[in-house]
Amino acid sequence: MAYAIAHVINLIPSDSQCLWSVSEVEAQRRLLALDADGVCELEGSFALVAQEGERVVLARSLDRPLRYFLAKASEGPVLIVAERIDVIGEELARRGWADQFHPSYTRMVPGHHITTLRLIGCPDPNPVHKRFFDPPRGVLPPDLDVIGTRYIEALYSELQSWLEAQDRDEPIGVEFSGGIDSASVLLCLYKLLLNGGQSPSRLKAFTLTVDGEGADARQAREFLTRVDLEMLGEVIDVPCSALDPLRAVAVIEDYKPLDVECAAVNLALLEGIRERYPDWRLIVDGDGGDENLKDYPIEVNSELTIRSVVNNRMLYQEGWGVESIKHSITYSGGYSRGCVRSYACARAHGFVGFSPYTRPNVIEVAEAIPFAQLTEGSHDRLYALKGEIVKRGVRSVLEIDMPIFEKRRFQHGSVAESQIKRLFPQNEARYRRHFESLHAAAV
Repeated sequence: MAYAIAHVINLIPSDSQCLWSVSEVEAQRRLLALDADGVCELEGSFALVAQEGERVVLARSLDRPLRYFLAKASEGPVLIVAERIDVIGEELARRGWADQFHPSYTRMVPGHHITTLRLIGCPDPNPVHKRFFDPPRGVLPPDLDVIGTRYIEALYSELQSWLEAQDRDEPIGVEFSGGIDSASVLLCLYKLLLNGGQSPSRLKAFTLTVDGEGADARQAREFLTRVDLEMLGEVIDVPCSALDPLRAVAVIEDYKPLDVECAAVNLALLEGIRERYPDWRLIVDGDGGDENLKDYPIEVNSELTIRSVVNNRMLYQEGWGVESIKHSITYSGGYSRGCVRSYACARAHGFVGFSPYTRPNVIEVAEAIPFAQLTEGSHDRLYALKGEIVKRGVRSVLEIDMPIFEKRRFQHGSVAESQIKRLFPQNEARYRRHFESLHAAAV
């Protein structure tokens, strides 16, 4: 088979592009022009590839993966682009190139960057990354009322844009724990439906409980009662046998314990929803909210200090950055790695997911918060910020007094406290071995 100057095999499913305001052709034009502002302004969820001769340009929204692999054929270089590592491996095998494959040879397009490759033959040069989202940092006043209002206004606006792009009669599910992120998303959607003259009966708050246990189910019920929205709640009860971390490894193609265990419970919740509602499509969650407001325990990561957390641009969204030795070229960093927990799990069960907290306009407000000034080096002040900011913003924008509960991880809130260590043993070696075994036949 003779290829043109450079051959690109694009395996991104065509139905996965969710651009709200422009066509895919226009989005590709902006990519080829390296129009950073134009790419940043793209609304929706996208994983884009554009080609001009030997030059190939890629970009994605933060909420989803975009991977590539540079194969070598006798006729010239072949770039394979896909969402998944296993899809790349299968394509290589189909073309007789399986001996070139290893999962670690795949590359992830980093979030918030336009990636340019030139396919010129051996050796092909390294990709060049151009940032398309570079929000100013720490420019808001240290006033939590102002910050909260701006943050929830941005959240509300993103959900409004998303809602306007959906069918007016289609039901909407929210993965709901009663925690700060899922609760703020639910309240914004409820208000948007009311303000748009639509029935809030379109909306359901789905909460997972395993064997009828877990603090999230109690918390979700209390939250909905306190805001007088009990009619929105629906519990999905599954047996502990439904939690399969090794299946989660295969779905998210990763082995980091927290991501694997979160994906395991997410898969159980989505499977329960699918069994109950065979035709349900839209799922919204609060993923990305912790990253935006830096709500992770610094003490459990020896690589972090509060200075590194508050002073590094979008650390939890992007990791240490594409120019850093800590940056993973196979997975990218920060939420750019973790986004697969939501995206791949939703796709596996036929849902179209969305999280407004991953959108640039919301992250821009978060980056503008003067974290260093507000925290003054205190871990406790940092951990208290998220609840204060969101609570004040919801009160200002939605006129709702939002209950705030103690933070817990999705996987921990879904099961009885006594079962956490047994069900989620933090066994990275086991997960890594299983991940490697999935590709053993191909390498």
